Amino acid sequence: AIDNVMIERLWRTLKYEEVYLKEYASGADCYQSLGEYLDYYDHRRRHQSLGRKTPWQVYRPDRSK
Repeated sequence: AIDNVMIERLWRTLKYEEVYLKEYASGADCYQSLGEYLDYYDHRRRHQSLGRKTPWQVYRPDRSK
């Protein structure tokens, strides 16, 4: 059940760093903004638990941006 802990942490981060800080004009606006945030989270946001690397650098080092 450790995978549930990781997903819960992702949702918490998403809510506090994105959702609670914005007021979306529409569902489409929310969808686009969340997509942009998740791209940032995976490709540019460095994670302490990953040695200050991005998830993309750790899990796909051959395809890092």
